[in-house]
Amino acid sequence: MLRPLISMVTLARRLRRFGGNSSGSAAVEFAMIAPVFFALIFAIMETGMVFLAGQVLETGVQDAARSVYTCSAAATAVDFKTSICARASALMDCTKLDIDVRSYDAGTAITISDPIDASGNYVSTNLVYQPPACPTSKTVVVRGFYQWPLYVTGLGYNIANIGRGTMSSKRLLAATAATGPQ
Repeated sequence: MLRPLISMVTLARRLRRFGGNSSGSAAVEFAMIAPVFFALIFAIMETGMVFLAGQVLETGVQDAARSVYTCSAAATAVDFKTSICARASALMDCTKLDIDVRSYDAGTAITISDPIDASGNYVSTNLVYQPPACPTSKTVVVRGFYQWPLYVTGLGYNIANIGRGTMSSKRLLAATAATGPQ
């Protein structure tokens, strides 16, 4: 007759000893918690970067709107975009920055269209550069748009508003400033 390799008593003793041993438990617990911890840290960092970039864009657009109204703005859209990028080049790729400059007669209604269509795609074909003739008494509306790439969206945290749910999802940062006669 074959004898079992380990008797039941020996097996019970070894299981009891294994259950009482706590060496390595911290490593196992950390391995269980680490993915959630790092996903949370990366989501916080990405959200902070999005807010920082949005604030930098907002400041650049406000300064640019003031320069358009005071007639010290660049004559072409490319030069105008470069003046905004001078403030934001550390964070943003200036080739992805889109601007919309329009002037309205004082007292008229200002209609601003959303550059994101119903399908969640960014449409920049309606953006124009129409600064007023100087000196002006018109209201000037300057808008800047930047498609910020997102990286943490694959971990379940998704603040995208362009291409949501895809690997190339982005957050459209938008800044608007209006200046005009008081």
